[in-house]
Amino acid sequence: QVRFVESGGGLVQPGGSLRLSCQASGYITSVYAVGWYRQAPGKERALVVSISGWDEKEYGDVEKDRFTITKDNAENTVYLQIDDLKPEGPAVYYCNSRNSVGRAIVTWGQGTQVTVAS
Repeated sequence: QVRFVESGGGLVQPGGSLRLSCQASGYITSVYAVGWYRQAPGKERALVVSISGWDEKEYGDVEKDRFTITKDNAENTVYLQIDDLKPEGPAVYYCNSRNSVGRAIVTWGQGTQVTVAS
């Protein structure tokens, strides 16, 4: 069974940074794409950035310079570094698969919440 578990969220001051982790099980990150998605209250979940099996990156409608996606294929773990966090209110970050037509096809996990506040 394929599963993704997110961690690393928390309360951060504006301008700070966080590194989120996504542990994949039953899924080979060296072969298949993984995406990080963000959902704010009352809004749809949207792609932040994804990374393919061969390290090609695809960004959503975000400030690309603030988001860095990396992965450790040996650990089947994908990371999302977020810099210069903005006081945009809480949001939950999820990771999931991303197929060739841009769909996440695995049941969504719990996500990890990021809150940016002074």
